[in-house]
Amino acid sequence: MDRRVKPGDDVMRWFRSNGNRSSGNPPALVERCAVLAIAASLAACEAAPPPAPAGLSLTPIEFSALPGWREDNVALALPALRRSCAKLLAEPEEPTSDGADQAKRRHGLRPACAALTAVPEGDETSARGYFETWFRPYRASDGSKSEGLFTGYYEPELKGARQAGPGYGVPLYGEPKDLVTVNLGAFDASLKGKHVTGRVDGHALVPYPSRVEIEAGALAGKAKELLWLADPIELFFLQIQGSGRVVLEDGSVVHVGYAAANGRTYRSIGKLLVERGAMTLPEVNLASLKAWLRSHPGEAAALMDENASYVFFRELSGDGPIGGEGVALTPGRSLAVDPKYVLLGLPLWLDIESPSAGGRIRRLVVAQDVGGAIKGPLRGDLFWGHGAEAEDMAGRMRSSGSTYLLLPRGG
Repeated sequence: MDRRVKPGDDVMRWFRSNGNRSSGNPPALVERCAVLAIAASLAACEAAPPPAPAGLSLTPIEFSALPGWREDNVALALPALRRSCAKLLAEPEEPTSDGADQAKRRHGLRPACAALTAVPEGDETSARGYFETWFRPYRASDGSKSEGLFTGYYEPELKGARQAGPGYGVPLYGEPKDLVTVNLGAFDASLKGKHVTGRVDGHALVPYPSRVEIEAGALAGKAKELLWLADPIELFFLQIQGSGRVVLEDGSVVHVGYAAANGRTYRSIGKLLVERGAMTLPEVNLASLKAWLRSHPGEAAALMDENASYVFFRELSGDGPIGGEGVALTPGRSLAVDPKYVLLGLPLWLDIESPSAGGRIRRLVVAQDVGGAIKGPLRGDLFWGHGAEAEDMAGRMRSSGSTYLLLPRGG
């Protein structure tokens, strides 16, 4: 199939221009015939599953086999997909910058994104037809299993001020001016996709200061304090979430999002507490971790400092938090993934346990974010939005389940 021609364009064009005149059939019948012809032409383009990154196995299935496909209102995922498509269609068709491999893979989504403009907002029937026409589901596995771990995250709300003062002594830093990130693939093709972050010391690149060093003043004169917060524990979890809302004393809200990180390895304090016997794994969630830190004030700072990773922020404008793809996230419909395995902007189907007892989450989402702890082909992190309910659902979510990649037909 010629990839420059959108699937079914030639068939639909012929039926619209000739079908009524040649057959006398009513328009609705002509359209249905065109859809069947499109499906046949699409099927002819498909053979074996498309190539996948090492470690990811894909098994093609039909939409009718997706658990709960008919129960989800898939039109609710359209706003998220429209944001991803708008960004994709604005990108150069022949990428030359760092990350070109991801951009080239995203190129295959362009025809489906162009077709999305014709789908009415909120029309579930049209939305379902769009996905079934332009995509094919593939069950993901790592070669040995198809169930992975899915967690949740949210947009925390913190109290803050523009200036340091009584009750506001915790700095929220912007990206330091001496922070350097190096694309190792530019020096060695075998290191393609790998980066290292640090600072220049003389003629050498050295590791950037750790959390302990930063809290001891290593950023003096090197990073701007965007805001001043009230609580170091809330800052710690804001860095894990990657974005948040800071409510100022006058009631105004400042949205902040991830700008950069110091390049140090992320360590989970929940895992550390389990290793030390302070908690069991089923007990670990957002609420229990915050409770432990607040009930152990003499140990809290030292425990948090064992996570040497430190995140820097920027002020955001527009709708909601911005994910790793560079678009605003949609509550319940945006998923953080490992971009080594899952293309950003790709629609996916989830069939996973719900944080609510006995329930399941079966819905269409879009890969729009990344995360330091989100590694592997079967790992996901679902964005829940902001507010108390979102915090509760995200904090309790540690679910197993399956994911299905919706790949463009003919790709």
